[in-house]
Amino acid sequence: MDSFRLDGKRAVVTGGASGIGRAIATLFAHSGAEVYLLDLVAESAEAAAKAIAAESSAKVSAVACDVSDESSVIAAFAQIDGSVDILVNSAGIAHIGSLQTTSADDFDRLYRVNVRGTFLCMQSAVQIMSERKSGVILNLASIAATAGLSDRFAYSMTKGAVLAMTLSVAKDCLPHNIRCNCISPARVHTPFVDNFVAKNYPGKEAETIQKLAASQPIGRMGTPNEIAALALYLCSDAASFITGSDMPIDGGFKTLR
Repeated sequence: MDSFRLDGKRAVVTGGASGIGRAIATLFAHSGAEVYLLDLVAESAEAAAKAIAAESSAKVSAVACDVSDESSVIAAFAQIDGSVDILVNSAGIAHIGSLQTTSADDFDRLYRVNVRGTFLCMQSAVQIMSERKSGVILNLASIAATAGLSDRFAYSMTKGAVLAMTLSVAKDCLPHNIRCNCISPARVHTPFVDNFVAKNYPGKEAETIQKLAASQPIGRMGTPNEIAALALYLCSDAASFITGSDMPIDGGFKTLR
């Protein structure tokens, strides 16, 4: 893993207090990066930062940030006060519903966090990276961006937008030596999945988890650490020839179903 080291790099991870974001922040810290966790809940970000710093001996800082709010994002990047070598946009929310069952409020809520939040954080990061003519952006898209999924209308809309923004930014940032890619996971077993199942399928948790796992041809859900390993590679110098790419990590979902 030495070729994937991030020594001397400063990484910003949104949604870094839990789930995939926390796994990415943890692995980056263990790989030598100075990490800034941006999360909506300050207490959660601070607790995660302290835990990651304690186990990795890296410098890890917590920054409270509402990625959907422009002034909050600008203030967060101002608080970082220095170079940003890597931005990982992991903050996001999910929604269950078809076109007919999705309310306008739900649609707008998903858009504000998943699309507007990714846009605002990329805009702030690129402004810093462009001055140094160097940087890496990694966005969390989803298989929902390119595959039709039942009852994921608004969520799929947002992840399709994340993929499109990734390609556009990758093209526009070529002159600035900024790489931009995205990862498209299938279902990943995070605390969010467990909480969702417990809330919506009481008494049938084990059965439901098994059904969710079986939807991937490989027979299980992914883990946050597996997503983090791909993120580390794409944000390291080992991936310096990769930009404008959407990397599936889906247990064969798109090609082997």
